[in-house]
Amino acid sequence: MATQTATRAPADYLRVSDLTSNQLEFLLDLAARMKAMPAAWNEVLRAETVACFFEKPSTRTRVSFAAASYRLGAQPLFLRPDELQLGRGEPIADTARVLSGYAAAIVLRTFSQSEVDEVAKFSDVPVINALSDQHHPCQALADLLTIREHCGGLAGRTLAFCGDGANNVARSLLEAGALAGIRVVLCGPPDYWPKPSVLSEVRQLAERHAGDIDLSNDPRQAIADADAVYTDVWVSMGEEQKQAQRLANLAPYQVNADLMALAKPDAIFLHCLPARRGEEVTAEVIDGPQSAVWEQAKNRMWTEEALLYALTTRDWERGS
Repeated sequence: MATQTATRAPADYLRVSDLTSNQLEFLLDLAARMKAMPAAWNEVLRAETVACFFEKPSTRTRVSFAAASYRLGAQPLFLRPDELQLGRGEPIADTARVLSGYAAAIVLRTFSQSEVDEVAKFSDVPVINALSDQHHPCQALADLLTIREHCGGLAGRTLAFCGDGANNVARSLLEAGALAGIRVVLCGPPDYWPKPSVLSEVRQLAERHAGDIDLSNDPRQAIADADAVYTDVWVSMGEEQKQAQRLANLAPYQVNADLMALAKPDAIFLHCLPARRGEEVTAEVIDGPQSAVWEQAKNRMWTEEALLYALTTRDWERGS
């Protein structure tokens, strides 16, 4: 990664670009150390609580944050909207103020990025975006750790993302790749490319860190010589009414064995899960020898543990 002097310790993690490249590298290094020595940090947040407010269903995010909290010695407390006074009209700002009086950190998985931003504005403790309509920044940390483990480094690598390049997973990958000096190729129909304003932001970020952002509607060209090939579901929660149209539009971008064969021989396949075999990816790819999906899912826990540690202790140097 390009060297960069850290100018601040982030109070929250709402999007990947909240970090400097040095801070991103620190989190990945710390996550790797936690993975190698899993019992070394189990007293850091002893007797603390991590409040996890989830408006959307989850498997990996819920379990990985619970495990990460326990590994630091904290008690994860999972909350749904119907369990709080939000359902009776209490302002979210008031809820943020109250939760921050009880917890060492607040983790949100919600629909609106503006809701995440508002909680962060009124909270006195770190706020972590576990997923919103615009960003999936915790997933991106696990993605980078997985690529680094398999490729031996990040700078100069090529990541090809096939499918809906305008979704939250792709946007966080763009920011993460830009900070890490990765070439990210988004491949899909032009109607599924990010907005020009988003592309402008991430390209400026990439220019500062020797990264690169490319767009393509040709999957064979996009995947050629890639170090990692990534896809995501074509129909996310809330898009069910558009299912038939989306499946038809994105069908040419399915990651199958023929397409995967165009990447580097040692390339890995990534997917944030859940996956729909036969739609965005075939079973022979996701269950095949090049798939790093299960290690990628496991790495959610280690990167979230590192993130919770850094934000709550404000130790962005030593990690011990």
